[in-house]
Amino acid sequence: MRERDLVGYGPNPPAFAWPDGAKVVVNMVLVYEEGSESSVIWGDNRNEGWGEYPDPGVQPPQRDRGTEAHYEYGSRAGVWRLARIFDAARIPVTVSAAAVALELNPAVPAWMREHGHDLMGHGWRWIPLWGMTRDEEREHLHRAIETYERVLGQRPLGWNCPSWPSEATRELLVEEGGFIYDSDGCADDIPYYARCGSEPFLVVPYSKTYNDSRFLMSPGFSSPRDFLDTLTTGLDELVHEGRAAMMTVAMHARWSGQAARAAVVRAFIEHARSTPGVAFMRRVDIARWWLEQYPPELADHARG
Repeated sequence: MRERDLVGYGPNPPAFAWPDGAKVVVNMVLVYEEGSESSVIWGDNRNEGWGEYPDPGVQPPQRDRGTEAHYEYGSRAGVWRLARIFDAARIPVTVSAAAVALELNPAVPAWMREHGHDLMGHGWRWIPLWGMTRDEEREHLHRAIETYERVLGQRPLGWNCPSWPSEATRELLVEEGGFIYDSDGCADDIPYYARCGSEPFLVVPYSKTYNDSRFLMSPGFSSPRDFLDTLTTGLDELVHEGRAAMMTVAMHARWSGQAARAAVVRAFIEHARSTPGVAFMRRVDIARWWLEQYPPELADHARG
């Protein structure tokens, strides 16, 4: 139990500050996995499910062409609908991309480079890591970094596992070097340090609440307006609290790239931009700011 931190910053978090006096920083995360999912095309022993219909769907040895088309919608149409919304609003976003997905659609990394959007590593492929051996997971990490460098021209500085990390994930990130944060934890409203061995490692918390994956859950979002209500209510409350906080909004190309749901993304951006004290930041910039302004020794002091 000592490995878990159930206290965090405590009942009275110390005063933190964001750049330019912002109270709440919003990080929009575009999750891009299309083409990297489990499939017999890859030689896998299962086909990934659609997500929005009961599983299992068509299973090996047959291909699930219906589900394949759903993912292809994300890469052919959904990602570009969301890109147009982000570009029109001129806000920075973070792309949490499986390396293979970027490799299969070169226009996406080209768009990222053109607009200065940052990368958060999301695996070589979108397949679970917790069932792998440590050596297998290390090999996937190396493949992912090599692919990012080749197709995007840069390696990721942050990491978010497909679904959930394994017991070895953070240790492998530290072993690899070059990573300044991970987002495999959702334990706070501001960044925090976790221990990896004897050393602190920055966690920029993710969110499973402000996440369009809740369209697939019960209870979850039954209407796009449910997602919008959750986002705007959450942001308004964070602003009302008056403390420095961050808010991650996660959108998948194949889900939020659908027109009705994309309208929610646009409406939330408009709401956030009209709310005093709210700013948009890339995830890597949040991490760098925290490391510079609140290094581990200051964080420990703030916690008392």
